[in-house]
Order: sequence, then structure tokens, then C-alpha cells
Amino acid sequence: MAEPQVAYAQDEYGQPFIVVREQGKKTRAHGIEAIKNHIQAARTVSNIVRTSLGPRGLDKILISPDGDIMVTNDGATIMSNMELEHQIAKLLVELSRSQDDEIGDGTTGVVVLAGALLEQSESLIDRGIHPMRIADGFERACDIAVAALEEHADKIEFTPEHTDELLKVAKTSLGSKIVSKASDKFARIAIDSVLSVADFERKDVDFELIKVDGKPGGALEDSQLVHGVVIDKNMSHPQMPREIRDARIAILTCPFEPPRPKTKHKLDITSVEEYRRLEEYERKTFEDMIMHVKNSGANLVVCQWGFDDEANHLLLKHGLPAVRWVGGPELELIAIATNGRIVPRFEDLSADKLGHAGLVREVAFDTTRDRMLFFEECSNTRAVTAFLRGSNKMIVDEAKRALHDAMCVVRSLVIDNRVVYGGGAAEICASLAVTHAADTVASLEQYAMRAFAAALDATPLALAENSGLAPIESLAEVKSRQATEKSAVFGIDCMAVGNNNMKECHVFDPLVSKRQQLLLATQLVRAVLKIDDVIEQHALDDI
Repeated sequence: MAEPQVAYAQDEYGQPFIVVREQGKKTRAHGIEAIKNHIQAARTVSNIVRTSLGPRGLDKILISPDGDIMVTNDGATIMSNMELEHQIAKLLVELSRSQDDEIGDGTTGVVVLAGALLEQSESLIDRGIHPMRIADGFERACDIAVAALEEHADKIEFTPEHTDELLKVAKTSLGSKIVSKASDKFARIAIDSVLSVADFERKDVDFELIKVDGKPGGALEDSQLVHGVVIDKNMSHPQMPREIRDARIAILTCPFEPPRPKTKHKLDITSVEEYRRLEEYERKTFEDMIMHVKNSGANLVVCQWGFDDEANHLLLKHGLPAVRWVGGPELELIAIATNGRIVPRFEDLSADKLGHAGLVREVAFDTTRDRMLFFEECSNTRAVTAFLRGSNKMIVDEAKRALHDAMCVVRSLVIDNRVVYGGGAAEICASLAVTHAADTVASLEQYAMRAFAAALDATPLALAENSGLAPIESLAEVKSRQATEKSAVFGIDCMAVGNNNMKECHVFDPLVSKRQQLLLATQLVRAVLKIDDVIEQHALDDI
């Protein structure tokens, strides 16, 4: 008996494609059903990062399509590296990125809060409350929560000479990171780097002046803050000096090579004399270039492009140390740090365009003999480099992310020096305020406000759960203490030190971070509750 023939469709290139039998039976969700589908997708993503919250939170291992491994508990990094297809799940990624761009810290907490708000809104929808009434109640509750945080916030006083309070806040942000065992070192690096570039009059911090670099092979404790620039380069010739005092630096974007015609060209050499004339021309061109540099008074050349062995030999012969193949961003940092000018032509080079550094040294690391250049004692003391070490690349990368979070926390305190207390204390304080206000509301929004208060409890519940404590019992105890003592300093004792007073345990969070979490999460939830259908572009084309 002959086998049945299988019919298939072909595209315009003759390639077969599958026709799904149930395609015509598929339905599109509308209205409340669509909103519930959106909420379910967002809750799924939120639950992934929920276990990473707090000092006892667990890290995630992310594997790229190329097989590269990344271990982190940074919410923004986890979210941005997840391959998500659902549109609402992608909105959560944007939410985490917004928190990271605006504040730099609290990227996990904002996703957990948004997931909890959506979970509470689903139960309200099941009770027949319209999604817009829920969103209105959430916004009303958000205003009350923000006002409660601002009322209970404390100011911390600091100066560039007295940074003890800043150190406590920076260490809080590092407590959940992989570098927590060296939190004192990293907190000090974060504070010193931010205060070095901060403009206290404008209350602004220019992160462009802070370079974060790293090198695998050392311990976390070997990390250091360099007042200058560190680049992953070495001298172009092994016989050039490894240390230059009072460096006058020529920063060039023009290559050490003879000029070439801009059009297609061909050079035929038919005799020894012609070859020698070409060699003489190249040598003279190189020497003219070197003399331009020498006449300007420079004793170090930093070039964006490479140069061949002949140019390298002539630089050594004329006693002019050089560094080649320096990238554009690094070249700009060197120019900023040394108050030099980037010069595009040798003819434009002059003494007033040179950068100045007190010390340029080449440092070798470990038995690998990897070398890096340190530009120190620069003219512009505001340019700094945080140079991090770690046992491997994965540790160094996570240390960079942890240090970035700590620097963002310090920057937030330069902008607004008010703090609230961590360990879920701020969320519990806001929850109590919203619950109390809901009792005075006669309209339907009171149900949404109570749901908002319940969603705020999700953060301390997750902290207790991740710390191995009884979540409901721990939350009830802290809520009771805050309510009876009228104080917002009590939170979850995540580290099991036997003290719930976060002020005494030195667990602080910047007020701007918590306020931004509340505002962003509430805005996202309102947007999700307003979406009752998803129309793809090709669906519009078919209409």
C-alpha cells in the first residue's frame, strides 16, 4: 500500500513552511481576559527576580547564546539579559531600566513591587471593580505613601572630610552583592570617586569623569581608586622607560606614517635606487613627525593609531616614549584628566596643547606579566579611575556592577541627603499610612488603596522569606512595633543580629530611590490595566 502524500505550502523562494491546523480556531483575548493575561505574564517575570531581593537573596546565572556565563543579582542586568517575547514582560524590563538610568539602585525592588501591585489588582478585578478605578486608587495611595516616606525621612550630614554616614549607606547597597565581604573597601572607593567629581553647588555628579576598569587575577581587596586614568596598554617598545616623571603628553589622532593619496594609486619600483629613495622619503617623513613632537616639548606620545617598526625604532632612538592603539574614549579621558588637547595633525601640535601628569608608570601584574599604564598626579584632579581586581572575569564584571550601584547611591545623597530605613522598614511605614488613609475614603478607591498597602508588604515578606525567617510572623511583629512606637525605623532582621532597629544596624536607603520605585511601579501598573488588547502590525495590514 502506497504511503499518503503530504501536501505543503511554499513561499516565494520555494522554501516549505508549516500550516498549523488549529490556526483558524485560535482566538484573541479582549477586555478583562486580556488584562488578566498581561498580569500573569508580569507576575511570572517578577517572581524570577523576587528571590534575588535583600542581603540573603540568591544570584542568577545567565548563559548567553554563545555560552558566556554571567552570575549576578542586579535586577536591571537580569532583566535586560532575559529573552522575553511577551509585550508586558518587556515593559517590566523597561521599568527596571528606567529605575537604573534615573537612580541606579533599587532595580530588583521596583520589579517586585510592580508584580505585587498587579497581583493585587487581579483579585480586585475578580471582585468586579473596573481597572480604571483600581488605577485611580493606586495613584491616590502612591501619593499618600510618598508623603509618609518624606515625613519619616532623616537627613544625614556629610562633608568631603567627614563621610562616616555616607559609608553606612554605601555599605547597605553592597550588602546583597558578591563583593559584600569587601564592602568597606568598595564603599570607600565609591564615596571617594563620587566626591572627587561632585559639584556641590549644583548638586550634580558627572559620571563621565569616573572610569571603572578591572583586571582578573587578584583579590577583591586589591581594588584601588586611582586619581587619574588607567588604560590597558603598554609602551610600544620594550626598551622604552617604564616610568616617566613630569610627563608632558602629546595626544594624537594622526598616524605615524607617510601621507597617502586619497584615490587609488600604484607605485612601481624598478630599481634599487628608487627603493632607496622611497626608504629615504619614509624615514625623513617619520623624522619630521618626531621633530614636530619634540619641538612642542612633549616627552610622551599617546596615539590613537598604530605605527610600524621603523617609526617605533625612530621614536626610541630620539628618546620619545610612545603608546599606540589607544581607543577614542580612553583618549578623551586622558585629555580630560591631563587638561590636554587632542591634536589631529602634527603641524597643529604646540606646547599649550600638551597634557600634564606628574607620573606615568607601567605596572605589571602577577606571573602573566600583563601590563597597564597609570596616569597619576594629573592636572585635573577630578578625573579618577576605580581599578578593580577579582579572581576571574565574572567576579570583576559583578564587582563593576556592584560599585556602580554604590556610586549611584552616593550620587543620590549628594542630590538629596534624606534617607529612609531599609530592611522593608520604609515599605511597612508606607503600608501603615495607606491603610490608615483608606479607612477615611468613602468611595470605591478604598479597596484599591488597601490592595496597594498589601502590595507594599510584598517587599518585607520577600526579605524575610529569602533570609530563612517566617515571613508572616516577622512582618506582623515589625508592623506591630512600628504602629505602637510610631517609628519607621523597624524592619526585617535579615542578617539575624537580634535587632530590628534599622537605624542602629546602619541599614539606610536614599529617599529618592524609594520614592522613584513607588512612582514608576504605579505608573506601569496603570499602563497595564489600560491595555485590553494587543494588535500586531501585520494584523493591521490584514484588515
